[in-house]
Amino acid sequence: MSRGHEAGSRGGPPPAPDRLPVAVVDNHTHWDMARDGESPPDIPQAIAAARAVGVDRFVQVGCDVEGARFTARVVEQYPELVGAVALHPNEAPRLAAEGTLDDALAEIAAIAAHPRIRAVGETGLDYYRTDEVGRPAQQASFREHIELAKRLGKALQIHDRDAHDDVLAILAEQGAPDRTVLHCFSGDVAMARECVEQGYFLSFAGTVTFKNARDLRNALAVTPLEHLLVETDAPYLTPSPYRGASNASYLVPLTVRAMAGVLNVDVPTLAKALSDNSERVYGPW
Repeated sequence: MSRGHEAGSRGGPPPAPDRLPVAVVDNHTHWDMARDGESPPDIPQAIAAARAVGVDRFVQVGCDVEGARFTARVVEQYPELVGAVALHPNEAPRLAAEGTLDDALAEIAAIAAHPRIRAVGETGLDYYRTDEVGRPAQQASFREHIELAKRLGKALQIHDRDAHDDVLAILAEQGAPDRTVLHCFSGDVAMARECVEQGYFLSFAGTVTFKNARDLRNALAVTPLEHLLVETDAPYLTPSPYRGASNASYLVPLTVRAMAGVLNVDVPTLAKALSDNSERVYGPW
């Protein structure tokens, strides 16, 4: 979840892009959320629209207690979905101030044990929206989620906003799970190389298509295919040329094709790598 990244005017829904030649996974979407003034998506319609363009599997991410409960319900209803659950970094300071962080973490841990919940996330650090006072609570929550992922044998999905150094330091200190994903990767070339060296997966969203994202495209360019994933972070981060509209999984092909151009590989090769990597991280659907 990356609120506040997008700009631009909103119109009707963007048209469907051309179908991908090999089906891929949207490995980070929020079907319990909607942008201001809109309604959450109708899940069967969203699945059908995405399938029509070659996006046939999804990781639904619940990043607060209510979102985690929602995720546990829908992954049982729809075989195309697996789930990820956690307390978003911006939740941790609020819950700590209320004295309910431990209870919330306990409920997340219970839900994360569900066999169709395949990842703990999105957890991590967000120094854009949290000041110095709230950062210790974020860091403590992040450490708890890392240990939960390792204890349950689940993947870890990380939210990192303006906190690159501390995210990498805490992962090194705690010991990252075998399957660690930097959701909506936002680092530079040096960070991409360090993540690859550590065996992490880098998930790219619509931000990689933005005109002002040259540094992000440079980071993508040095990332091997076997470390790549793709996502929407829907309903946010809609790829160009529809930035400002609500995002949805059916728009993933726009990001995939942009990634292929940066990497100088053909779309079928990239799409197959993205699909294979998703199942390496999350298991079979």
